[in-house]
Formats: sequence, C-alpha cells, structure tokens
Amino acid sequence: MEKRDARQILEQKMKETRPQWSRKQPARPKRYKSSMQKVENYIVLDFETTGLRAGSDKIIQIGAVRYLNHERKDTMYLMINPQCSISSTITRITGITNKDVQNAPVIEEVAHELIAFIDGLPIIAHNAPFDMGFLYALEEITPIPEYTVIDTVKLARRAITQTPNHKLTTLTAFLKLEHDAHDALGDCLATAAIYQYCYDRI
Repeated sequence: MEKRDARQILEQKMKETRPQWSRKQPARPKRYKSSMQKVENYIVLDFETTGLRAGSDKIIQIGAVRYLNHERKDTMYLMINPQCSISSTITRITGITNKDVQNAPVIEEVAHELIAFIDGLPIIAHNAPFDMGFLYALEEITPIPEYTVIDTVKLARRAITQTPNHKLTTLTAFLKLEHDAHDALGDCLATAAIYQYCYDRI
C-alpha cells in the first residue's frame, strides 16, 4: 500500500511539473525569421543554461563561432556567472560547477559584446528555439535584432534519414565526429559540421 501511495505521489508531482515547462518556455514572442536557405557566412550559437525556461533560467556558458565561406574565423567562448546556484543536475549534464562561474562576468557585462560578435549574420543553432529564446530574453539588457535563423534539426530531418532521431549526439555519432557534448563550444563545432554536411545534401 505504501509503495503504491509513493508512486501515486511521484506521478502527481510529474503531472504538476510537466505543464510548467511547456507553459513557461516561450518567454518571448518569436522575433527571428526561420530559414532553410544555404549561407556561406554565419554564426553558430549555443548556450548552456541553468534550466529550460528562457526568461527565468540563466545562461552559464556562451559559445559563438563565426564562419566565413564555411571556415572558422573567430570564437566567443566564456563562462557566465548566473548569480544563482547551479543545480547538481545541470552540473552533471554540463560539467559546469558553481565554482567554475563564481569569478566569471555576469550576462549584463557581455550581452552587448555577443550582439556585436554576431554582427547581423545568420545564426545557425541545433534546436534553435531554445537558444533563440535565451538570446531574446536579453532584450532587457540590449536591443536584439531580428535575425535569420537556420535550425540544424530541421535540416538534418531532410538530409539525414538513417538515424532514429536528430539529437545532436545521435547525429555526431552517425557522422563520426568528435563532440564535447553539452559544452557550448563543443556543441557549436558539432552543429557547424552538421550544417556543412547537410548543406551539400539539400
């Protein structure tokens, strides 16, 4: 009887928490233009964060890589102090600890630098709504342009049909890529490789 009660309590908690994720995730109206166009010059963007909810959860690592004619030219890669505690779950996923970020800049110090780094180029991201949600949540700090955004999840669904899903780790395994998963720079480099693979196949 006690086991069943405990299970019922757990299931009830899951029901209570699941809707919150989906309800709170779109923190900002979509202000970017989704595209499937082929571009040679672009920024690959990835954030590691304290959770899934843009606007309430915080960025803890930024990865942004500028590609010109598909060649890596410049990189922005840094830790961010979220001014809140990083959970053990997030540390387990990302490897980022509270100690890692305690002396890092806060997002208010680097948001302008990130926008300047992007410099109006198209943005490529894997599961773009997640990263763009966190980017547009920075509008309280600095104006965010209306970017053209290419989501490699959508591209991969067209170009790569052999995989059971189109998660970043699945695709990098399929393409036999070295991948430092859940590291902002590692994810950027993997996303760029996937984009370039798909570029020739769509």
